[in-house]
Amino acid sequence: MEVDLSIIIVNYNVKDFLENALRSIEKAIEGISAEVFVVDNASEDGSVEMVKQKFPWVKVIANKQNLGFAKANNQALKIAKGKYILLINPDTIVQEDTFKVLISFFESHPECGMAGCKILNPDGTLQLACRRSFPTPWVAFTKMVGLSTLFPKSKIFAKYNLTYLDPDVITEVDAVSGSFMMIRREVYEQVGGLDDDFFMYGEDIDWCYRIKKAGWKIYYVPLTQIIHFKGESTRRSNIDEIRVFYDAMRIFVRKHYREFALLGLILKVGIVVRGLIAMLGKFIKSYWDMVVDVFVVLISFMVGEFIRFNAIFALPKYAYPEVLIVPPLVVWFSLYSFGVYTNRKFSIGFSLLGVWFSALILSTMTFFFKQYAFSRMIVIVMTVFNTFFIPGWRLVLRIFGKIPFVNIHIIAKRVLIVGTGSRAVSLIKRLKRKTSENVKIVGIVDYDLRKLGQKIDDVEIIGSINTIEKVIRDKKVNDVIFISDDLPYSEIFSIISRVKDKNVNFKLALVSSDLVLSKASIDSLDDVPVLDIDYNINKFLNKFSKRIFDIFFDNPAFDFCLSFGIF
Repeated sequence: MEVDLSIIIVNYNVKDFLENALRSIEKAIEGISAEVFVVDNASEDGSVEMVKQKFPWVKVIANKQNLGFAKANNQALKIAKGKYILLINPDTIVQEDTFKVLISFFESHPECGMAGCKILNPDGTLQLACRRSFPTPWVAFTKMVGLSTLFPKSKIFAKYNLTYLDPDVITEVDAVSGSFMMIRREVYEQVGGLDDDFFMYGEDIDWCYRIKKAGWKIYYVPLTQIIHFKGESTRRSNIDEIRVFYDAMRIFVRKHYREFALLGLILKVGIVVRGLIAMLGKFIKSYWDMVVDVFVVLISFMVGEFIRFNAIFALPKYAYPEVLIVPPLVVWFSLYSFGVYTNRKFSIGFSLLGVWFSALILSTMTFFFKQYAFSRMIVIVMTVFNTFFIPGWRLVLRIFGKIPFVNIHIIAKRVLIVGTGSRAVSLIKRLKRKTSENVKIVGIVDYDLRKLGQKIDDVEIIGSINTIEKVIRDKKVNDVIFISDDLPYSEIFSIISRVKDKNVNFKLALVSSDLVLSKASIDSLDDVPVLDIDYNINKFLNKFSKRIFDIFFDNPAFDFCLSFGIF
């Protein structure tokens, strides 16, 4: 039997995303002669068992170790029989018409060797990687130094992601995203598979480069679209994605731009610098609250100096930098000990306890280290200042309800459910039982207005698909949860596209499980009230805290204080 389309999915520890991807694919291959491969890279989450149980028609290749994206795809490419071959990520959802639209495009464009469709982020915005130029030295330079971001409409500076082009127009491009790449069989037979030298990242650009070099055209085809929950596999692994990404760029430069010796060197330097900036940005995003606290402590120290000596940096030179390093470390240790950076994030009460405990430690340290005991006034001013400002900035965030840089709401999230029926009842009951966060269900949106005003488990139907934008605006909705078996994926995509400029998180309730797929995570709907266990000693903060604890408490001076009842 002739196969029209071979679909290849490389999976690594994203079972729930994979399940939903396969369900959307199952709908999209109706009427098409297709085969589907799942190549599993030694997942530990039961992905292989899930596929075999729920999707027996899928061909599974179960690897004993993580071979990387390129090698795993090549395993299935070697046995694929389709006239067209699609590489697609497991953390995607396709529309019902996606494959038919792309196959039709190939049939009407014989010069097309590869095509990609429009790819949306879960918030409805365009995922820029779905259409790109090759990273020539100039294109890569403008991307790395930020010129492409500063001038997104410039044909000179914004070539990498082609942001100056209309995202709804079919365009010939250099490359499409590795999360969705459809190719003709004869093209694969001509240029071969992915380059095994790339573990992850870069292999898609390299493949596109070889296809273009062989004389084929590559098209961005926004006649259909998918959603891509980017980065889920790397989030569930111990892979340093930043290092792997820039290593891949180095391989690409060495392979294809060897003749540009000077520019190649500049590009390599740029890759290193960009990598360092990316790692710094990742650190700040993860620990920005600690950075804010350090800033507050340093300011409080300088205020104390100024009040005591009418000048800053007025202490003896030998005292620096210790007097600027030790107080922030002590405050860090204290706040961390009270869970302010872990399971009690943004707690006002425990941040106060942390500040006062740090004041006790600092005061005790001045008793033992006389050469740094310059003034009790400084310690008192620091304590007063920190008492107001360390809990203070947390209080401001609680009032406004939104934490910058990360998608966390302090106040109750306002949730809108799209869909009715038994699944809606089950979803509402589970949301009401959630204990890990505040959730307020503002209402339900149905297909039309015929049931307007009716209630499902005391939650009112307040609008229809056609009025959802107004409902989101009027009700100040934070999260929109779609019930996946109540709406076609094309309708879900249409809604996301219409409200993409709103500050809203879109989520999808899975058909057959108690999970919700969201922008960057999976939320369980059946939370059990247990203590957060977050004290893996291999984590940096935990190792640091333990070391400080050991130094401070495993000390003769501490025993002395205990014996005289100081603590």
